Amino acid sequence: MRHSIAIAALVSVVPIGATAQDTDTAALIANASTAAPASVTDKATFVDGDGNVIREGTNGYTCHPQSAMTGPMCNDAQWEALMGALMAGKPYVPTGFGVSYMLAGEGTAPGVSNISPAETEPTPDNDWIKDGPHMMLILPDAAMLEGISTDPADPVYVMWKDTPYRHLMVRIAEE
Repeated sequence: MRHSIAIAALVSVVPIGATAQDTDTAALIANASTAAPASVTDKATFVDGDGNVIREGTNGYTCHPQSAMTGPMCNDAQWEALMGALMAGKPYVPTGFGVSYMLAGEGTAPGVSNISPAETEPTPDNDWIKDGPHMMLILPDAAMLEGISTDPADPVYVMWKDTPYRHLMVRIAEE
């Protein structure tokens, strides 16, 4: 009887004909979907941890699942360009306003320096943070960030201010 219940539970979770890859893809999409509202994720492109498209979208957003370095996120084209430049170690110059959703916060990622994206672990002077649910906004003109706090204790603050990757952090909820 117990064996029959276990098989019934497994059958109800894994569709008939589903492969391990299908299940993995579904899990990656489910994880990445926690980053943004359904109005974004329903028509977004989803990529796996290697950047391979696992579901094509139509609304200009790209959603990424949790990684070792960051929580799930959904980015518009400006944010994808910023992240691409950052990962390649190249400068980034915004060409317009950009939006990234991280409504699941950092998840299991260790956090990040508020001062420099190059930092990989906390030190006494790199202002290490681990944010809860938030949005990140790219403003096309760095002067628009002048006068805004860089203190991550504030609900809105500038991250990575003295780098080409500077952006506005907007806390949505406490972690």
